[in-house]
Parts: sequence; structure tokens; C-alpha cells
Amino acid sequence: MNVFTEALAWLLSPERWQGTYALPTLLGQHLFYTVISVLIAALIAVPAGWLIGHTGRGREIAVAVSGAARAIPSFGLLVLLVLLLGVLQIPAAAILTFVLLAIPSLLAGAYTGFEAIDRRVLDAARSMGMTEWQVFWKVEVPLGLPLLVGGLRAALLQVIATVTIAAYVNLGGLGWPIIQGIPLRRFDQVLGGAILVALLALIVDLLLAIAQHAAVPAGVRVAQTGTPSRRALRRAASASARSAAPASSSA
Repeated sequence: MNVFTEALAWLLSPERWQGTYALPTLLGQHLFYTVISVLIAALIAVPAGWLIGHTGRGREIAVAVSGAARAIPSFGLLVLLVLLLGVLQIPAAAILTFVLLAIPSLLAGAYTGFEAIDRRVLDAARSMGMTEWQVFWKVEVPLGLPLLVGGLRAALLQVIATVTIAAYVNLGGLGWPIIQGIPLRRFDQVLGGAILVALLALIVDLLLAIAQHAAVPAGVRVAQTGTPSRRALRRAASASARSAAPASSSA
């Protein structure tokens, strides 16, 4: 309890809020690397996952790639890329590491969101006269969005944790107080940095949990397991098809 009190005192100390290694600066660095990395990973993984989920092709490759990427130790990958790219390219090596770690969760969220849709829902949409693009954009994307947001949630949390250990290669971020405090035996500083990382992860997780709940299309009844029931999915698809039918018929 004494260490916890000292950690709070360290966090509230005026020295922590000014200078090169001020906590707002470290937080900004942490968020910058997290957002940039997950954004790049999403631009790669989401279209690929949607293509796999829509066509049903390449799922085995996606599962193999995702499994292999999850098995790679993040710290080892970071050090390896720093050695390969050179010490002058540490930010690029770090971002590449974070992108590779974020891709599996986003890829899985994208294609499993499509796979979770009852095939009869898609057949009903096509029988209503919807084109393949309308089926994709008006049925598959809205119904698959909750699982995609779940994949984004997992990717962000993993990257937030990995950016913490990136302070080993002098990248900055909220991991810097932890890495610096360990050899100095400044346990108040180490615990203070850990509290900040934990708070950031909890806040991000809470916000994305709310977003994931809000991503469920209106009218889709959510079962106790957290996944839409098949009957509700069919109702939502039929409603989307009816709204798109006049546009397709006039075309």
C-alpha cells in the first residue's frame, strides 16, 4: 500500500507534467504509434478480410497467417526489425512491428463477421433483387461490423501493450518510466507507469466495447451470447433489401 501511495505521489508530482519526458508528451507518443499502426494494419487487413468473407476463398491461408503472426514474440520481432533496419530507422521498425501484430485480429474480425451471417440472409437479399455490391455494402458490412469492431478492440489493446515495451529501443511512450525505473529500483515510478498504461488500456477497451454494442444494426436482436440471432439477422437483411429494391429496379 505504501508503494501505491508513492506511485500516486510520483504521478501527481509537478516534475512529471513538464519537460522532455512529461507524462502528456509520453502519452501523446504512445497514442501516436498506436493509432498510426492500427490504421495501417486496418487498411491492409479489413479489405482482405472482407474479400475472404464475401467470396469464401482463402480462409485457410488467412487462418494460417493469423495463427503464425500471433505466435511471434512481439519484443523479439521488435528487436529483430531494429537490427535489420538499423538504429536510424527505429520508428519505422517499431511501426512495422505494431502493424504486423495488429493485422491478425483485424483480419479475423473482418472475415468472421461475414462468415457469421446466415447464408439464408444473403440468399433472401439476392432474391429481393439486390446486386452483389448491395449485398456486400447493405447486408454483409452492417451485420459483420460488430465482430470487426471486436477485432479492432483486440488489435488496439495488443498494440497498446506492445508500445510499452518499445521503450527498450528508446522509442518513448508510457513504457519509458517503467523501463527507466527498473534498473534504478524506482518502484514508485515503475508502478506509476504501469498504472497509466493500465488506465489507457481500460479506457480504450471501454470505449470500443460501447462502439461494438452500438455497431449492431437497428432491429437486430442480440442473444445472451452477444451474437445476433438468425431470425433477427434475416429480418434486418430483408429490411435492407426492401429499402434498396426501388433503387435497383430504377437502375
